Order: sequence, then structure tokens, then C-alpha cells
Amino acid sequence: MADDLIHLRLTEEPDVFTVRQAGRQVAAALRCPQHDQVRIATALSELGRELYSCCGRVSVGFRLDRDAAPALVIEFGFAPRPGVRIPGEGVAAAGRLMDLVEEDRAGGLAIVRTRKNLTAGTGVTDDEVDELRARLRRLHPVSALDELRTQNAELIEALEESRRQREELQNLNAELEQTNRGVMALYTELSEELEKTNRGVVALYAELDDKTEQLHDAVATKNRFWASISHELRTPVNGIVGLARLLLDPQNGPLDEEQQRQVSLINDTGIALLGMVEELLDMAKAEQGRLEARQGLMETRAMLGQLSALLRPIAEQKNLTLAVDAADAPSVLVTDEVLLTRVLRNLLGNAVKFTVEGEVRLTVRSTPDHVAFVVADTGPGIPPAYSERVFEEFYQVPGISAPGTGLGLPYARRLTAVLGGELTLDSTLGEGTTVTVRLPTHRPLAGLGLRHVLVVDADAASRRGLRDLVGAAAERVSEAPGAAAADDAVASGAPDLVLLGPGTPDLDVPSGLPPGTMVVAVTAEPPGRPPPGRADATVSRDHLDPLMLAETVRDVRERKGRR
Repeated sequence: MADDLIHLRLTEEPDVFTVRQAGRQVAAALRCPQHDQVRIATALSELGRELYSCCGRVSVGFRLDRDAAPALVIEFGFAPRPGVRIPGEGVAAAGRLMDLVEEDRAGGLAIVRTRKNLTAGTGVTDDEVDELRARLRRLHPVSALDELRTQNAELIEALEESRRQREELQNLNAELEQTNRGVMALYTELSEELEKTNRGVVALYAELDDKTEQLHDAVATKNRFWASISHELRTPVNGIVGLARLLLDPQNGPLDEEQQRQVSLINDTGIALLGMVEELLDMAKAEQGRLEARQGLMETRAMLGQLSALLRPIAEQKNLTLAVDAADAPSVLVTDEVLLTRVLRNLLGNAVKFTVEGEVRLTVRSTPDHVAFVVADTGPGIPPAYSERVFEEFYQVPGISAPGTGLGLPYARRLTAVLGGELTLDSTLGEGTTVTVRLPTHRPLAGLGLRHVLVVDADAASRRGLRDLVGAAAERVSEAPGAAAADDAVASGAPDLVLLGPGTPDLDVPSGLPPGTMVVAVTAEPPGRPPPGRADATVSRDHLDPLMLAETVRDVRERKGRR
């Protein structure tokens, strides 16, 4: 069912303002949101101005479609002048503001049709349509000054909203700048050897460096503000930028100095926000379930040390104690270090933010099946009724004030799920809050059926690292500091796999090994060198992780099986 609302003609420039006024009134009568009213009026103004300038006489018809997909349809009819080319800037601008813009030509006539979809169930009655027709028939041409006054009122409202957002972003920027200063101080203390061997630090610093660039380009943001607002934010900000550019165009009338400053401020702020929207897409991927973990070897204590150094200055500014208990932490863990660092940094940052006095403690507990990261604070606590609502986006517990957006905990839980774990919260009002992240223990070597693994290395720390790498993958793991002790271990039971550490003198291989025993040498040499002596394969210490070792053992076993 379609209802014709009004037909107007553009025969002189003030008629463009009348069409814009009619578009605004029709959009308001159809219960369109304020930002849609501005977009419709702006699109009609741009199309009307361009077509009138090129064709001279233009007819404009407003029609309401009340079918299953209700919509407001506005058609511009005109006769193109021979040899006059329509620039298309107005059509392009309308295409960004309306849901559909299409052009039809028949003979010497042309129609540009625009469509703005309405919310289903808008419920405009026949009486309301008749009343709208009567009101539109009473429209009278408005002056450029009156139209400018209306646009200024809209801009003032948009400017006030932009000012509030800018103040919030400035507060977020100050907080993140403090974090960045702590990171830079940590980075300057790292040695060259640590930069080459500690991939976790490199990954963390690369992420933080990227965040610093984003802060300079987009004014301010922080990780808890990443959410699914990217698509919703782009549309109104584009409208603000388009409207600001329209007002800055001299063809739409001059602005005084103060008006130009205010409109330029709106334009610059809108452009900055659009840049920030693009940087939020990673957050949107996590929410939509399209973010995947990249499993790798993580040095647990190194990662915890980085987190501690990063957040300790913030805690000290509030006279809080930040403690990290890694006594029970595994030396290495197979997980996505970048995602896990984001989760823990988010939880520790929340704890520091809401704790007024006392301490924030991170404790690592490990079992054969999982590793738990427990963040406990002595803050005000959360009432039981809100213990699950805090995982709703943008929700903040009543009565607990702190700067933030209410996105940190939902984001942390979502990333924990991507890592294959779970995040739980336990809180007691007036005593504090404990958040636990449990991650499964990945053992790539567990499926190889190893019964006895012998680790040979003169350095005790190196033997311990190789033993932790093998973990519970074998029924028995033996250690030997040299060839003599290795021979004794072989005599007590032939090993399936011998790991020769980088500290083994001349890569001595134990004597008396059965032909089927696999020997893998871990060296400080770069990868790709041939295996020395009796060794079946060589793995570079700098590239060693459970995934690579498991693949190497499979390759050796397959080669031995073909002999």
C-alpha cells in the first residue's frame, strides 16, 4: 500500500530549503530517530541543490510505502539539459545517507529515486497520513537564515555530544599514557639477548606500540572500550562529518568566525572517531566468534613479570600492593600469549581501578589438567545479585564509581573462551573480588606413547627446562648431567627418546642404546644444520617448543620405521 504525501517543485533556490523542511517534517511524523531526520533532510538538500543547478526545474514527490517493509520514498523528476553533465556529488552524498538511491531514464525524462527504510510496525494510521498531508500543504518557503538557524540547532546538539565524548576520551588517554610510560620504562631495561629469545616480550611490546600509534591517530581509547559499537558508531559519525562539511561549503551560505570554529571542531572530532572505529574491528571479531587463538610456547614467568612491571606503577600511585605468586606456575605453557596477556591485564587493571586500599594479587595454580590464573583484590566487592550482570556489556554495578565503560569483564570472558578455557567470578561485599581464569593444559607429546625419556645436559637449569617441556608425556623422565650418568640411566631401562641439551659436552650420546631409540639434539646453533653424530635430528634452542618437538619426534619415528 502506497500513499502520496506531497509534490513540490524546485524552480528557485529557496525551494531547496522547502524540500529539506518537508523531508524533516515527514521523517519526524514517521517517528524516525533524530539522526535519521537529519540524514534525510541533508540528502534531500544535496540532491535538490545539485539537480536544480544542472536542470533548472525539478519535481519532488514524497510517498509512504506501508507494505511488509515500510519505507519513505522520495522521487526527483527532471529533464536533463543537453550537454549538461550532472556532477554526481549530491547523488553520492545521498547514497551514503539513504538506504537506496537509484536513477531511471525514459526518453527525455529522468528520475532519481531515494528510499529510507522505516522500522517495521511503525504504525502510521490513515488519519495521521491525512494530517501529515494537510501540514505539508501549509509549508511555506523558508529563508536561508531560518534554515541555517535550524541547522545550527542540530549542530549545537551534535557538538555537545561530541564534547562529552571528547572529555571521556581525554580521561582514557591520560590513563593509557601512564600505562605506556610504564611499558617504555620496562622496554629500556630489557637486554638485547632477552629481546631475541623472549618472544612473549616482543609480542607484548609490539601490541602496546600499536596501541600507542592508535592513541595518536584516534585521540584516545582503551581495550575495555572495544565492543560491537563499530558499525553503529560509523553511521552517526558519518552523518556529523557530512553535515559539518555541508555547512563549511561556502555555497550553503557564509558562517561567522565562531561558527566556522565550532563546525570545524565537529568535523575534526568526527574524522578522529571514524579512525578509531576501524581500530575496534578486532574487538568485533572476538564478539562475533571469528577470533582464533594462535597456539605457541609461552614462558609463563616472563609473561607474569612483564604484567607486574606494567601495572605496578599504577598500583603504587594508589598506594596499593601488587603481588604476583608464580611459585606453582609451569615454566612453559602452550597457549596464545597475546590473548592471555590481554585477559590478565584487563583483570588486573580492573582490580587496581576498583581497589581503594590493600592489595591486588595474581596467583598461578597448576594441575595435570589445567592452569588457573587467580586475580584477587581487597576492593569493595560485588553484591551477589550483580555477580553475573557484570559480564553484560556496558553494565556497571550501582553505587561503585570508577572511570570505565563496563566492557572489560565481557571482553576478558570472550577471549578466555577463545583460548578454550573458562572465567569465573567470586565476590564478597566489603571484602573483595576473586576472578579465576582456567586454561586447559595442552601436551602435544602426550599422544606419542613415550614410556621413558632421558634428558642429558651438564646444566641443571637446562635439564629442568627440557624436563618441563616433556611434562607428563612419558611414564618416566630421567636426567643425566653427562655421559657416565646417562649410561647408568640407559642400563636401568632403555629410553624411547634421548634429548641432548645444548650443555652436553660434544653432544655425547649414551652408549648401549637400542637401534630404535630416537636421539634429538637441542643446540644453540641456528636451525637447518645436519644432526651431529648419532643424533637423528637437531632442534634449535631458540625455536624449541612442545609443538615443534612433537613434530620432530614424529618425523624421526617415521624415518626409523622405514629402515
